[in-house]
Amino acid sequence: MPRSFRIGSLFGIPIKLDLTFLLVLPLFAYLIGAQIEPVAGLLNDGLAAGIDVGAITSGPMPWILGLAAAIGLFVGVVLHELGHSLTAQRYGFPIDSITLWLFGGIAALSEMPEDWRQEFTIAIAGPIVSVFVGVGSYALFLIVPESLDGARFVLGYLAVLNVVLAGFNMIPAFPMDGGRVLRAFLARSQPYAKATQQAASIGKLFAVLMGLFGLFAGGNIILIGVAFFVYIAASSEAQQVTMKAAFQDVTVGDIMTPAGDLHTVEPETTIAELVQRMFTERHTGYPVIDTDAFEGERLVGLVTLTDAREVDPVERDAFTVDEVMSTDLKTITPDSDAMTAIEEMRENNIGRLLVVDDGDLVGLISRSDVMTAFDIVQKSGAVSSGGLPRTAN
Repeated sequence: MPRSFRIGSLFGIPIKLDLTFLLVLPLFAYLIGAQIEPVAGLLNDGLAAGIDVGAITSGPMPWILGLAAAIGLFVGVVLHELGHSLTAQRYGFPIDSITLWLFGGIAALSEMPEDWRQEFTIAIAGPIVSVFVGVGSYALFLIVPESLDGARFVLGYLAVLNVVLAGFNMIPAFPMDGGRVLRAFLARSQPYAKATQQAASIGKLFAVLMGLFGLFAGGNIILIGVAFFVYIAASSEAQQVTMKAAFQDVTVGDIMTPAGDLHTVEPETTIAELVQRMFTERHTGYPVIDTDAFEGERLVGLVTLTDAREVDPVERDAFTVDEVMSTDLKTITPDSDAMTAIEEMRENNIGRLLVVDDGDLVGLISRSDVMTAFDIVQKSGAVSSGGLPRTAN
């Protein structure tokens, strides 16, 4: 079952709903409806709303208004993300989609800008739109007749909440909008990767403080969840940016295991022999090479430990590699960027890519190769100098 599904598009950008949104929407509707009386009191005191509390708290009205306010809130979230997205498109960064999920919305940029001015402008655009949505809601609130208590409640609620959310998003907790603004300013005078690491460290600190506040302020599950998401997302993006800096100008051919050093198997190898080789050689994936008297060596597949496990142990002598191997091969060329290989492995959820040049197997790149190279870069301090240490030709 897909985690998200498309419900339409705006300005050519697909709008999607994550499955978690279907859970959080009724939750928000319930929470707003359950608090409708004290919230209406605050609106009457703060905005002189003149709402008849009795009229909006009788019968099913709290839940109807709660649902309307929750839907309005997420419409504001979509507009907020559109602010980011349209600004990014203006700088030439395509947007894959905008997705509504458990903690609001995410605009999926195909690539993050490394120019600090562009990042600042893209990051600040969302909160600015939220402020405008709040102001627009307040303007509608002012012109709606006082007799329409329900409409005035929803518009007043959205006016206040959108401005509050704009302010909340500006907390410098990377990768929230405020954290991206912080990284933009840090990147003015130092490398992008270092600025990201600093912004991520600050973001994780804010996440811990946010989580503690949510824990001791009545166990606010939503705030604790946001804090957890911020902490994980900050760590993940910092690692991704650091890897991108480490592998700048590094190709697959620089870090792959060359064909001469590869352990391969033949199609007629039994699964029992394959498992024994995996145990003794400590490899979990082998290119399958067929040797033909006329065509020579030919790459025909890839077999992994997962494939071997599909065969019952008592039958492994009767099955051969060509019966379980994968022939839908994921390949890459040796002159491709190392980051392209990393992204392809991540997108396809696989641990290795076959490196092919003009139809010939020239090597294999695995997650182990990548992490070993990355570990060398980090320990050698080569990240800030732009990639792997190289020898003179």
